[in-house]
Amino acid sequence: MKLYCLSGHPTLPCNVLKFKSTTIMLDCGLDMTSTLNFLPLPLVQSPRLSNLPGWSLKDGNAFLDKELKECSGHVFVDSVPEFCLPETELIDLSTVDVILISNYHCMMALPYITEHTGFTGTVYATEPTVQIGRLLMEELVNFIERVPKAQSASLWKNKDIQRSFLVRSR
Repeated sequence: MKLYCLSGHPTLPCNVLKFKSTTIMLDCGLDMTSTLNFLPLPLVQSPRLSNLPGWSLKDGNAFLDKELKECSGHVFVDSVPEFCLPETELIDLSTVDVILISNYHCMMALPYITEHTGFTGTVYATEPTVQIGRLLMEELVNFIERVPKAQSASLWKNKDIQRSFLVRSR
């Protein structure tokens, strides 16, 4: 028997249990704390957010000015928020036979797993869990789509750049 933990968040578990020839995923939570590193998505345009100064490395990389903004000593990414998915490198999710969902918070990564990983198994959850989880997912998607960002930032994903602004913003 082997147990793999695919989530680093204690309240949003994603565990995979392998026993003999059966592979079971227990929950698939989506860690949304990464959104705290992004500028808010305002429903009404605010000059406060649009006039924030850009942040760049000491070498003066001007491209980062458009992606990273500084506010009160913290550096934020000016882009559509991105979420922390479960770690999928530990196990081939196409080998998972069953996903058991315990509550609606622990099913937020389910669309990613069913659409982008080759998973072809069965998902089990209670009807109330499915209904509330669906509402929560729809609300999240509608909110993000309702407040589109003009740009999609990607330069900030460079590990050296992340080290620079994460250290500075603490």
